Amino acid sequence: MFPTGFVWGAATSAYQIEGGLTADGRGTSIWDSFCRQEGRIVGGDHAETAIDHYNRYRDDVKLMADLGLTAYRFSVSWPRIQPDGSGAYNAKGLDFYKRLVDELLSYGIDPWLTLYHWDLPQALEDAGGWPARDTSKRFADFAATVHAELSDRVRNWSTVNEPWCSAFLGYASGEHAPGRREPAAALRAAHHLNLAHGLAVQAMRAQNAGSQIGGCVNLYPVTPATASEADQDAARRIDGLQNRFFLDALLKGAYPEDVLADLSHISDMSFIQDGDLAAIGAPLDMLLVNYYSRFTVSGAPGGAVSAAAAPTDSGSPWIGSEHVGFVNAGRPVTAMGWEVDDSGLYETLRRLADEYPRVPLYISENGAAYDDVLGEDGTVHDPDRVAYIEAHLRTCHAAIESGVPLQGYFAWSLMDNFEWAWGYGKRFGLVYVDYETQARTLKSSALWYADTIRHGGLLGRAQ
Repeated sequence: MFPTGFVWGAATSAYQIEGGLTADGRGTSIWDSFCRQEGRIVGGDHAETAIDHYNRYRDDVKLMADLGLTAYRFSVSWPRIQPDGSGAYNAKGLDFYKRLVDELLSYGIDPWLTLYHWDLPQALEDAGGWPARDTSKRFADFAATVHAELSDRVRNWSTVNEPWCSAFLGYASGEHAPGRREPAAALRAAHHLNLAHGLAVQAMRAQNAGSQIGGCVNLYPVTPATASEADQDAARRIDGLQNRFFLDALLKGAYPEDVLADLSHISDMSFIQDGDLAAIGAPLDMLLVNYYSRFTVSGAPGGAVSAAAAPTDSGSPWIGSEHVGFVNAGRPVTAMGWEVDDSGLYETLRRLADEYPRVPLYISENGAAYDDVLGEDGTVHDPDRVAYIEAHLRTCHAAIESGVPLQGYFAWSLMDNFEWAWGYGKRFGLVYVDYETQARTLKSSALWYADTIRHGGLLGRAQ
C-alpha cells in the first residue's frame, strides 16, 4: 500500500495531443516546421490533428475521472499562448487552458502544469533559439504570464521538461526539432535551458509564493559494459552529460568539473555569466523525474553490440563522447527498443536521496510503448505494459520504504499520441486511440491502473 496522499497521475504534452495547430491564433512552433521537412518524421506524419484534444478535452478529462486519477500532468503550448514567443499573449489560446483546468477541477483532478515541453515558437528559433541567451529571458516572461493567469487554480508547476532532449537531440544529433547538428550550440542551449528554468522560478515565486515549483529531468542509471578502464570512463562521461550536468546545476548550483573538462575542446563555457548558477540552483519545492530505462555503455572500439536506433537519420547527441557505444545487455525491450529495467529506477531514486539535497520527488513520466492492437471484441489487451508499470510501481514502493521522499507517480502516457520523430507508429498510452476516427478505448493497462488507484496500492501480481 502506498502512503495516504500519494499522487496517482498520468501525463501528456501539448504538441503530442492537441492538434489545432492553426486554431484561435496559435503561432508556428519549431515542431511544425520540423514536420514539414522531408525525412524528419517516420512516415511523413505530422501533428496537425494529433488526437484532437483541443476539441475533445472534456471527453478526455472524463476518461481521467473514470480512471480515478488524482492528478493530470499536461503542458501548455508556448506558441498557442504567445504566437511569436514575446509580447502580448493570445487570450483565446490562454482561455483553452483555463477551460481545461476548470474541467479538471470540476472532477477533483489536480492540474500539474508544465510550461515547456519542446514546442519553441519558430520566431524565437529564427532569432537564435535556445543557443541564444535571450530565449531564456523570453521564457521567464512567458512563465510569468501563464502563472499570473492560472496560479489561482494551479498549485503545481514545472518549468522545462527534459532539457537534455531539447539541447542535445535538438541541436547536436538533429533527431528532434529544430534539427541542428552543432555541438557548441547544443552546449549553449543546455545552459540556457537551465537558465530559463532558474529565471522562470524567480518570476513565478515573485508572483505567488504558495505555488509548488520544480524542474523536470530524464534520468538513466549508467552501467559500464565491463570493468575495463575504457568502459568505466564511458559510464562516467555519459552519466555526466545525461544526469549530473542537469542535477548538479538544479540541486547544487554548479556544473560537474569533469564534465566541463570533457567538453573543453568544444567550448570554454564563457556564455555562463555571473549569477547564472545561483539562479539555476535556487531551492526547489520538488523535482520531477522521468524514467524509462538503463544505459549500458562501452568505451572500447566496436563496443556497441546493439542499441535502440534513432527513427531517422541523425548524428550523435553525446558531444565530447561520440566514441561511446551503447550495449544491449540482454534484457527484454519495449517497442522502442528500450530495455526494461525497474531496478534502475530504484538506483536513480536512491542516488537522488543519498547524493543531493533532500527535496520531494515525483515520477513525472514512466511507461512503455508496445505494439497494441484493437481486438475484434473492441478491447486492447496489453499485458506487457501492465507488467512494466506494476514492476516500476513496486520499485517506487520499495524506494519509499527505504526512506526516499517519493510522493507521486504519473504514467506516460494517458493516451496514444504523436511520438515526435517516430510519428504515430509507437503507442505509449493507457488509452488506445484510433487515429482515423479518434475513438478512445481503455486498454487493459488502464483498467489495471484504475484498480490500483482505487485500492491505493498493488494488491496482487500483474495479470
